[in-house]
Amino acid sequence: MKLTMASSPHNHSHKSVTRLMLTVIAACIPGVIAQVVFFGTGVLIQLLLALVCVSAFEAAIMLMRKRPIWPALSDGSAWLTGVLLAISIPPLAPWWVIVIGCLFAIVIVKQLYGGLGFNLFNPAMAAYVLLLVSFPVQMTAWLPVTELLNTGITFSQQLSLIFSDFTTLGYSLDQLRVGIDGSTMATPLDTLKTDIAHSLTVTESMQKPVFNEWVGLGWGWVNLAFLLGGLYLLKTKVINWHIPVSFIASLSLCAAIGYIASPGTEPGVVFHLFSGATMLGAFFIATDPVSAATTNRGRLIYGAAIGLIVYLIRTFGGYPDAVAFGVLLINIAVPLIDYYTQPRTYGHGAVK
Repeated sequence: MKLTMASSPHNHSHKSVTRLMLTVIAACIPGVIAQVVFFGTGVLIQLLLALVCVSAFEAAIMLMRKRPIWPALSDGSAWLTGVLLAISIPPLAPWWVIVIGCLFAIVIVKQLYGGLGFNLFNPAMAAYVLLLVSFPVQMTAWLPVTELLNTGITFSQQLSLIFSDFTTLGYSLDQLRVGIDGSTMATPLDTLKTDIAHSLTVTESMQKPVFNEWVGLGWGWVNLAFLLGGLYLLKTKVINWHIPVSFIASLSLCAAIGYIASPGTEPGVVFHLFSGATMLGAFFIATDPVSAATTNRGRLIYGAAIGLIVYLIRTFGGYPDAVAFGVLLINIAVPLIDYYTQPRTYGHGAVK
C-alpha cells in the first residue's frame, strides 16, 4: 500500500477543499452586506475587481508553470483571497490598489512558494500590509457611514470615483470625507488614537459623530455581522474554536487590564472587540488552515499571541488597527509553535 502525504490544508471530513473555501466565502456575506449598508456599494465593485484579478493572475501563473488552470482556480483559494482583501481595503480606493494587492497576494505570496498549501504567510494579509505601507493615503481613506455624509453617493458616482478619482458631479474622495461638522472624518480607531495623543479623554473623543456610545458608528454592526458568519463556520466545523476564542479572550483580557489601569485613555473591551477588523480577523483571517498553527495547543498560543499584538499596536503603535500585522508576525512563529506543541505519540512516554 502506498501512503501519500500532502501539505496543508488537511481535510478530515467529506468536504472538498473547494467546498470549504466556498463555505468561508458564503460566511462572509453577512459582513459584506453590513459594509454595503454602512459604506456604500463600492464594496461590491472592489469585490468584483478582486475576483477578476485573482482569477487572471492564478491562470497566468498556471500557464507559466505549465500546469492545468481549472483545478487551481476551482479549489476556491484564490477567490477567497480576493474576497478577504477586497473587504479589508477602503470601498472607494482607486482601482489600481486592489489590482496591485491581488497581484502580490497570488503571484508572490502564494504561487512563488509553490501554490496552495506551501505559502508561509496569509496571502490576503501580506498584500494588505504591502498596500498599507506603500500607499498609506489611499489605504486609510475610509468614508464615514453614509448617514454622516453631506452628499449622497450613487452607484455610478462610486464607480466613477474608483476609476477616475472623481464622482460624476466632480467631487473628490477628500471632499466627500468632510462630515456634518465640517471636519474630515477618519475611522473610529484612528479618531480615538489621534484624540488620545492630543490629550483628550476617551469620553471626550466619543462625543464625535463617528462614535455611537461604545463603538464606532456602523463598525459595531459590521463586526457583529462577521461574528455571525464566524459562528456559522464553527457550527459547520469548517474552523476549530481554538484560534478565534483565544484571539478574542487575549484581546479582551488586555483591553480589560488597560481600562482598569487607565480608564481615561483606554476605551475598554467592547470597543476593541467591535472595532476595526477584530471579528473578521478572529474568524476568517487568523484561521487560515495553511499559515496558522496546526495543533490544538498551538492554535491557542497562536490566537492569543495575535490578540496580544493587536492590542499592543492599537494602543502603543503607529497604526490604528493591527490585525494584519499580528497575523503576519505570528505566521513567522508557526513552525516553532507547532514544534513545541506536538501531541505525544501514542505508546511513547513524555520526553524529559
